[in-house]
Amino acid sequence: MPAASRLVGRAAELAAVDELLTELERGTPRALEILGPAGIGKSRLLAELGARADARGHVVLSGAGAELEQDLPFWVFVDALDPYVAAIEPRRLERLDPIVRAELGDVLPSLAQAGDAARGALHERHRVHRAMRELLEQLAATKPLVVVLDDFHWADPASTDLLVALLHRPPAAGVLLAVAARPRQLPARLASALDRAHRAGTLERFELAPLTAEEARELVGAGADALYAEAGGNPFYLEQLARVGGRGADRSPANAVEVGGVDVPPMVAAALAEDLRLLPAAARRVLDGASVAGDPFDVDLAAAAADLPEPDVLDAVDELGAADFVRPTDVPRRFRFRHPIVRRAVYEATPGGWRIAAHARLARALAERGATATARAHHVERSARPGDLDAVTILRQAGDESRARAPATAARWYEAALRLLPASAGSGERVALLLPAAQALTATGRFARAHELLLEALEIAPPDAIGTRTELAASCARVEHLLGRHEDAHDRLVAALEQLPDEVSVEGVSLMVELTIDGTHRMNYPAMHAWGRRAAEAARRLDDDGVRAVALAAATRGAAVPGATAEAEALHAEAAALVDGLSDAELARRLDAAAYLSGAELYLHRFAEARRHAERVLRVSRATGQGQQLPHVFATFGTCWHLAGRFAEAVEPLDGAVEAARLTGNAQALGWSLYARSRIALALGDLDVALSTAQEAFDVTDDGAPSHHHSHAAFALAEAWLELGKPQRAAELLEACAGGPEMPMAAAAFRSLFLEPLVRARLELGDVAGAQRAARAAGESADAVGMPLAGAWADRARAELALATGDAAEAATVGLRAGDVFAGADAPVEAARAWTIAGRALAEAGERERARELLQRAADVFQERGAVRHRDRAERELRRLGHRVHRRSAPASAGTGVAALTKRELEIARLIVDRRTNRQIAEALFLSPKTVETHIRNIFAKLGADSRVEVARLVERADRMAEAG
Repeated sequence: MPAASRLVGRAAELAAVDELLTELERGTPRALEILGPAGIGKSRLLAELGARADARGHVVLSGAGAELEQDLPFWVFVDALDPYVAAIEPRRLERLDPIVRAELGDVLPSLAQAGDAARGALHERHRVHRAMRELLEQLAATKPLVVVLDDFHWADPASTDLLVALLHRPPAAGVLLAVAARPRQLPARLASALDRAHRAGTLERFELAPLTAEEARELVGAGADALYAEAGGNPFYLEQLARVGGRGADRSPANAVEVGGVDVPPMVAAALAEDLRLLPAAARRVLDGASVAGDPFDVDLAAAAADLPEPDVLDAVDELGAADFVRPTDVPRRFRFRHPIVRRAVYEATPGGWRIAAHARLARALAERGATATARAHHVERSARPGDLDAVTILRQAGDESRARAPATAARWYEAALRLLPASAGSGERVALLLPAAQALTATGRFARAHELLLEALEIAPPDAIGTRTELAASCARVEHLLGRHEDAHDRLVAALEQLPDEVSVEGVSLMVELTIDGTHRMNYPAMHAWGRRAAEAARRLDDDGVRAVALAAATRGAAVPGATAEAEALHAEAAALVDGLSDAELARRLDAAAYLSGAELYLHRFAEARRHAERVLRVSRATGQGQQLPHVFATFGTCWHLAGRFAEAVEPLDGAVEAARLTGNAQALGWSLYARSRIALALGDLDVALSTAQEAFDVTDDGAPSHHHSHAAFALAEAWLELGKPQRAAELLEACAGGPEMPMAAAAFRSLFLEPLVRARLELGDVAGAQRAARAAGESADAVGMPLAGAWADRARAELALATGDAAEAATVGLRAGDVFAGADAPVEAARAWTIAGRALAEAGERERARELLQRAADVFQERGAVRHRDRAERELRRLGHRVHRRSAPASAGTGVAALTKRELEIARLIVDRRTNRQIAEALFLSPKTVETHIRNIFAKLGADSRVEVARLVERADRMAEAG
């Protein structure tokens, strides 16, 4: 009887399956996890799920992990989706944005030629996840979609990351992700994600138990009682024992086959060996070849592995199918083993020498097919001799191909190449593998192993290879920072600089730039300033615009962070001219120049320029596959969006940044992304998200020593606690995060911002003296840096203090002054917060009408920007003045026609006038294509337009009327 030929028992699970499919038909995304040991019936239950879904008219797609192929990126999803995607009507995929199709082309072979959009960089693997989510939504647009993912404990790391992302953010459609796995073999990260989804109620979990004795009799017949104890109620074991039960075979453990990784009862292993022994020699040889070719396997590749002609292989496949060793799939000329245990048993029973030759034959066959190095690497690794330079080349190419989308796999191939590298190879060849291996490991959060490889590379790099040694020292120091070993990183950089024959060199400048940024990690801002100066002076003596650009940008940041504003402004003018003068191709060679410049512009409160340069970094990063600067870029974006009051549109990209940082295991990048996300959530009034993201940022950046990253995380957490009515916690955090009540360790440009909530916390605690001390420190810091926004934050703190201590006139004066500064700096919500304080003060001073006007103005800004908690406070004050609140949906753009468009909608409408496509608009404004589509639908509705041409006509006419008026 064929194994798992019918389902026995599982009544409760089947009832739950029917409920899940019903929910799916309502458009509700769900997930199902089926857990249990090998052979317990997970695959059979998945098959029943697929059959029931198919009977309801759902689309069912199935894929599976394979034990011996855990190094093919996204294999489980490719197995499930690619044949279907290749066969569907192309017009369905045309609805996907070109950027999404291009991302999918890096995953699904059937879409490999789709689109020509820029691909994401190493630290943007989340873009693939978003693209896959959109593909699933598209596939489920007309019918519910069931994606069956069997044996997921053998999934490759990229597939695991993708599933984690889909569990965290399910497709917005009727999509069921059904996953089967052995629980003890799941990666910890995936197990945690499954647990979270289960607790959240979005995932159903089945933990399959052995069959009862009665169910065993139903499955294999009257002889079940004699087999039950040995099989332990395991359906596969029962069926395997029953297959040879009547043959009188010797089932002693001595005759058992090896099945690595599975605790198979001895009698079952012996029965499996007997089953295999009875196969004809030709069929057994084909089965052996198939076990090397894969699971599922292609008939042609099985023929190559077995070294037999195709007709013989086809005849043997028929025999193997009749004996239920293999089963056909939905793809022509492709078969699966009836169970992974059978495949493993066959593979391990093949002679070792024959197996090596079979892998070599497969590597050649794939090369003749034009397969990628990634597809060949699995077989090359298992067949190559030590010292085989051709194999080393293929494995390195596989690492290069996998690096952006599957760095864990890339690291595996680089290290495999290192193992094969001949002892006679030069140190340069070895270093050329050690460095990318370390970079790939760093991208997956394996910092300790990356550090080991970098130290090895430094040890063997020739003393005269100055450029290589400099790059290695800088890379090693960056990893040491990620490990929290900031002093080690500093000492390494200083030592490397001292070993240079001349620090006035490209290498010397590069190390001094690293030392400038190093000061941020150690909160040693004077040292940061000094090293930046030194780097700039050396760079000016070199005839290299790229090197000068990066040194001057870093020096600008080095001067801006400690508050040397005049010097920073002078450096900025020089650095910006150089960076803006570089072509994209030139900038790609020193992308850190624009990244450091955008970061410096944050500390100079040049937010529009910071965003412009960050957008350029992002664009060039995606075009060139670079990703190391992206965490800094998203930190810049987060601050810019927050100050501009662009809260709603910041959510999606910041969530993407958080997801990207989680994938890399980079605590600093995660901390910055969570910090920005927390502040956006707080502004939007989502206190749960604000608190959870700030707390996580605080926890992940706490490496036991004061750090710039940890202080900002503490600030975000303190703001959340203050909003939640916990001023004591807020005050303690604020004072601890930056060196004491006056926050001397906070960056000067933002010290008054940090001190402002401390004033409020102290006032809520009734500690007027503490509030006065914090307000005074804010004012002194703002005066020292001499920047308007720093003064406005200090003024807003003074206004809070004056209002609390009874000086309403002073509160109104400084509050209005702060509001004017914020409004002039295009920081509308910051301005509205100052106006709210000033409005309260004016009301207390008896100027009720003026107070009403100011509070209404603030409430309108808060309403337009989605800052609901601030809006509610302003409206509460209005009601106290007897003013009846009339909520307007778009107060800042009240009117009809073009006047009804919000600022963002008008911005998009003008780009439509310029004949920009949705993709070009998304790239220009750093929005997702979906967000652009939503805005355009709103524009069409407000203008009553039926086409983009009509939108352009209406906007142009409105512009002409405005010019005439």
